[in-house]
Amino acid sequence: MKSEREIGIVVYGATGYTGKLVAEYLHKQYGDNGAVSWALAGRSLAKLESVRAELGISATIPLVICDADEPASITAMVRRAAVVITTVGPYQLYGSELVAACAAAGTDYVDLCGEPTWMKQMIDAHTAAAAKSGARIVFSCGFDSIPFDLGVMYLQDRAQQAFGRVLPRVRGRVRGMKGVWSGGTLASFKVTMAAAAKDPTLGALLMNPFALTPGFTGPGQPTGMKPEYDEVLGSWVAPFVMATVNTKNIHRSNLLLNHRYGVDFVYDEMFLTGPGDEGEAMARAIAGDKSMATDPTRPGDGPTREQRETGFYDLLFVGATGQGETLRASVKGDMDPGYGSTSKMIAETAVCLLRNPQAAAGGIWTPAAALGELLIDRLQRNAGLTFALEQG
Repeated sequence: MKSEREIGIVVYGATGYTGKLVAEYLHKQYGDNGAVSWALAGRSLAKLESVRAELGISATIPLVICDADEPASITAMVRRAAVVITTVGPYQLYGSELVAACAAAGTDYVDLCGEPTWMKQMIDAHTAAAAKSGARIVFSCGFDSIPFDLGVMYLQDRAQQAFGRVLPRVRGRVRGMKGVWSGGTLASFKVTMAAAAKDPTLGALLMNPFALTPGFTGPGQPTGMKPEYDEVLGSWVAPFVMATVNTKNIHRSNLLLNHRYGVDFVYDEMFLTGPGDEGEAMARAIAGDKSMATDPTRPGDGPTREQRETGFYDLLFVGATGQGETLRASVKGDMDPGYGSTSKMIAETAVCLLRNPQAAAGGIWTPAAALGELLIDRLQRNAGLTFALEQG
C-alpha cells in the first residue's frame, strides 16, 4: 500500500538545478517535520549532503542513492516512496527504467517531460502495468503543460456552467512571458530533433496532434506553424515552440476525460504579438528565430534568483460554442516559467497526488485528467498561479 510507504515524496535529481529548486520549495512550503514526508535522491551522497546543508534542510530528511544506470537502485527507491518527482532528463535517455519501475511497484510518478515521442512509447509500454498496480504516472507537470492543460479545463468547465455546453473551438495564446529556456528543455528539444532526423516516423508523430490519444483521431487542427492574423483576437500571432507538446497533452486530457470537450474539439496555441505592422513584424521575427537549436545552455545551468523572481507568464484562452457564445480566461504565473514556477508546479502536483489517493486510478495521466480542480486549487493557494475569467 502506498499509504504505508516509508517516504511520501522522493525528489530524484535533487542535486541538479531544477531538482534543487523543488527541494527548496518543499522545505519552505512544508517544512522538514512531517507535514509532508519527503526525501532527496541522486547519484552522489556527498552532493546530496551538500544540497541539504546549503538549503538549511534538516538532517532528518533522508538521502536516497539512485542512479539511472543501475536498475536495482531505481527499484529500491520507488519501493520506498509513495510518489517520485523526477527532474532527471532528457527522459528518453534517463527516464524509461524509472517509469517501468514505478508502474510495476504502484508508485506515483511526476516529471517535467516535453518529449512526446518518448511519452507515447511509455504509454504503449506501461499503461496496463500502471492500471494493475495503481501507479498514477503523470507526465508534463511543469510549464509544459500544466498552465495550458489546466487552463483549457478551467475554461471548459466554466463554459459548461455558464452556457450548459462546452466550447468546440479554443484558442490558447501567450500574451506575455519573461524567462529563459531551461537547460533541460533545450536538451530534450535537441535530443528529440536528433532522433526525429534519424527516424521519419518520429517526425510524423511530432506533427500529429493526436499522437497521445491511442485509438482516437479528432478533426483537423490548425498547424500553428506560421505567423498569421487572428481575426477573432484582432492581433497577429506567431508559432509557440511548446505548442507541439501542449496540444498533444490537451487532446489526451480530452480523451481521458471521456471527451468532456467534445469529439470535435479544435485547439491551437500561439504567441500573441499585437495588431498592425509592428505585430506582424514581431510575429515574423519569432517565426524565424532558430536560437533554441544553438543555445548553449545545458542541464544544470539556470538563471539567477533575481531573474527567476522577476519572471512571469500571462496566458489567454478564448473559446466559442457552436451557438456563438464566447468565454475568455487567463492563467498567470508569478515567476519565470522554466524554473521558478515549474519547480512549484511539479512539487504541488506530487503533494496533490499524495494527499488525494482517490483522485484517479492507476494509469498514465495528464495533470488535468488526473487532478483537475484539486490541482488548480493547490496551485492558486500555494504556487503563485491565478486562474480567472475575463471580459471579452
